[in-house]
Amino acid sequence: MISFTQAIILGLLQGLSELFPISSLGHTVIIPSLIGWHIDQGSNAFVEFLVVTHLATALVLFIFFIADWMLILKGMGISLKERAIQKENSYGKLGWLIVVATVPVGILGILFEQKLKDLFASPFAASLFLIANGLLLYAAEKMTQKEDAVSQYINTAHIDERISHLSFGKAIWVGAAQCLALLPGFSRTGSTLSGGLVQKLDHQAAARFSFLLATPVIFAAAVLKLPELFISPSSALLGPLVAGFIASALAAFFAVKFLTNYFKTKTLKPFAWYCVIAGVISSVILFLR
Repeated sequence: MISFTQAIILGLLQGLSELFPISSLGHTVIIPSLIGWHIDQGSNAFVEFLVVTHLATALVLFIFFIADWMLILKGMGISLKERAIQKENSYGKLGWLIVVATVPVGILGILFEQKLKDLFASPFAASLFLIANGLLLYAAEKMTQKEDAVSQYINTAHIDERISHLSFGKAIWVGAAQCLALLPGFSRTGSTLSGGLVQKLDHQAAARFSFLLATPVIFAAAVLKLPELFISPSSALLGPLVAGFIASALAAFFAVKFLTNYFKTKTLKPFAWYCVIAGVISSVILFLR
């Protein structure tokens, strides 16, 4: 059973770490173990909690970018009507890039998500993957060698036009990168950001594409598990679920608002160092227990 206080803390943690490139699943697995919470993460109650907090994050992302989603859907409708994606229809191209990039994680998630979580979802394994996530973020920065990317792009094409210049093949690679997030400790945001940087997007464009791509993925994952909310309904769970939902939504709103501004001028390196340091400390503590 999750207490009211635990629900708020885990909700805040979920909302922040889902969008910050530091792995929500990894933190959800590691933190309760480090502080001595005895939570059965395989129980229906915990699954229900994760569904609700992920749904909150997805709704916040959709509402935050709702004006953009209206333009994207309109652009996709125009492309369907014309049976072609015209060069000037950047929002239509962006919409189809999101669809294409969603395919890899959709397929692998359905086939292997639970198997991977069952195999690797121990706190110690998650801490090792958190270190690997940090190394991935740092490697993406070093591989791109584009410290001046923001100044190069900020006054040129509109951000969505920059993203729409991606080919569908490159979008698939970006989408495939987020499959790493099926392993607890790897971040969905971090992996797609890294994939975007490797495919020559600047930080701001890579972050925006990552958030737009995450919206249908997180929402679909939550909706698919909604039936599990009704397996063992309990009135005792209502308070913690509502608290977790609100906490996750507030944290997600802060995270997306902060990060959309942060990546106008900053890089992934601070998050890379955090993941490596936090992962090393966590793994040592868990190993010595």
